[in-house]
Amino acid sequence: MSDDYQPFRAPVAGGDLCGGQWRAAPHSGQQTTVLAIHGITASHLTWPWLTDRLGSHRVIAPDLRGRARSNALPGPYGLRRHADDLARLLDFLEVDRAVVVGHSMGAFVAVWLAHLHPDRVDSLVLVDGGLPIPRDTGIDPLLMLGPAVERLSQTFDTEQTYLDFWRGHPAFSADWSPRVVDFARYDLDGVAPTLHPSTRLAAVVENVMELNGSDGYTEALRGLAVPIDFLRAPRGLLNEPTALYDRSVAADWATQLSHLTVQEVDDVNHYTIIMSDRGADRVARAVKAQIKESERTPI
Repeated sequence: MSDDYQPFRAPVAGGDLCGGQWRAAPHSGQQTTVLAIHGITASHLTWPWLTDRLGSHRVIAPDLRGRARSNALPGPYGLRRHADDLARLLDFLEVDRAVVVGHSMGAFVAVWLAHLHPDRVDSLVLVDGGLPIPRDTGIDPLLMLGPAVERLSQTFDTEQTYLDFWRGHPAFSADWSPRVVDFARYDLDGVAPTLHPSTRLAAVVENVMELNGSDGYTEALRGLAVPIDFLRAPRGLLNEPTALYDRSVAADWATQLSHLTVQEVDDVNHYTIIMSDRGADRVARAVKAQIKESERTPI
């Protein structure tokens, strides 16, 4: 990990929310802070690719409740509760407002944060997430996550076995890197020979049911007034040509929300849109544009 990185533990309901931050030194205190929220079975180590590209700006990235080092936090794990956790995290780290970037389920959390705590959010960058995903009748919504859910029920006898599991993931067939290794190692919990992924399956089950826009989510999204960038990956979770979001779905939301801009990110899948250099280049471009606008028109 880079020299400007430091872990944190922040008190929230039921215990401590863990994660990491980059460039938290006092000299960067006057600059816009970025809050980065990971996906449904991930951790804050999805973000080093992006943090490298944000210059001297402070980046705060939690492990959401039920994931990674925050997996001891009790449920419920609903999206609204994640948003409340993040508001408390900003209080603890003495951050008034932030540009918020969320990937996959993290984008849904970002929307709820902006809705429930509007004084904490300058703008949103939603990365292949945050737009309601219709749930087909009779189809288990966990199937949408593919191997991400399968691994949560598995055990691994060694760290290398777990790394081999990730090495075979089709999303990283052309993008395996030391940072993906770091991400996978950080995700591992337990003791050999019964090592297991750190994410709680109960948290995933609860959250995946909320991604269809229910429980007031669609209304919350439509009611936002902050600038929103939506970045779409053209390939899915398994690097398949069918994207999580069809191009027409994103375009339709852009017609409904005048302050939402859709950006296409070429040659990435749902993971490598943030966990690769070329993906992070595009996400960073969007985040920097929002930072610039935030600093041009301070609240």
